[in-house]
Amino acid sequence: MTSPDAERTGAVRRREKGGFWVSFAASVFHPFSRMAGRRSLEGRERIPATGGALLVFNHISEIDPVYDAALVHSSRRVPRFMAKHSLWKVPVVGTLMRSTGQIPVYRGSGEAQRSLDAALAALHEGKIVVIYPEGTVTRDPQLWPMHSRTGVARLALEGGVPVIPAVNWGTQHIFDYTKRRFRPIGRKPVRVRVGEPLDLAAFEGRTRDTALLREVTETVMGSVRDLLAEVRQEKAPATFFLHRGRVRPENGDLDRPES
Repeated sequence: MTSPDAERTGAVRRREKGGFWVSFAASVFHPFSRMAGRRSLEGRERIPATGGALLVFNHISEIDPVYDAALVHSSRRVPRFMAKHSLWKVPVVGTLMRSTGQIPVYRGSGEAQRSLDAALAALHEGKIVVIYPEGTVTRDPQLWPMHSRTGVARLALEGGVPVIPAVNWGTQHIFDYTKRRFRPIGRKPVRVRVGEPLDLAAFEGRTRDTALLREVTETVMGSVRDLLAEVRQEKAPATFFLHRGRVRPENGDLDRPES
């Protein structure tokens, strides 16, 4: 059986141009991702060859973006991650984030709209936007997706692009968030899988109130949870873990996690 990482899905695609800094980042992080994990990149053909798309991921480790970017790059597209704005203040990292067109996420309802507007603009420009709706690494004890912010629903309803669930599993063994332990040696297996685009037609034409945004968010994250259950070959919980440090769900912020 051919390893998904060896699939040549990109052979029939033209690579999206990303510029010097995207190439630089790929030259650094691709070798690292191969060194630290035996990566399996699955379902890359479901990422559109052209045009915008919203990739919705679970979040189990702070190195998830390394492998999620590898998956998007392997489909010959350039990812635009929604990431906490404090990274833009870190030397070198900030330059990399700005130069590669990543999207800063600001905490709190007053600033969240700026992040959503930037993400919508990227989608309308035909970019691949990657979002982690949980807003932080999951606090679920079993690493299932937890209660998420409704910003993903706004992007799904207003973006006018395919909304695609995706998951990663195995990165927690390379960097364990709870123990703050980095173990890049040993090449642990890491699986990143893209699911089928979601059909959200049932939500069209409805009043976009808090209840609708919550319903869409639960639908999208439910598909992420189910896809993760397939990868883990386990039964997923029926409800989402609610981290006690979060603001009230009806607040509707893009994300405001307890750090």
